[in-house]
Amino acid sequence: MTFDCKQLLIGGLIGVAVVTFVRTATFRKGCAKVVAAGLQLKDDASEFLESIKEDAEDVSAEAKQKKA
Repeated sequence: MTFDCKQLLIGGLIGVAVVTFVRTATFRKGCAKVVAAGLQLKDDASEFLESIKEDAEDVSAEAKQKKA
């Protein structure tokens, strides 16, 4: 493995470009939208699973009543 100044310079420039991009308001707004969408998806999935659980409990209760 040899030391190459060109690769070091290119890596440094890419690093600076990435840090500069990450600090922009556009990037932050985009991240906020992605996180908000993920939280909404989580909430929707929780509601869906809760409704399935309630339906399963209703079916179970009806089955117990029929046996009694």
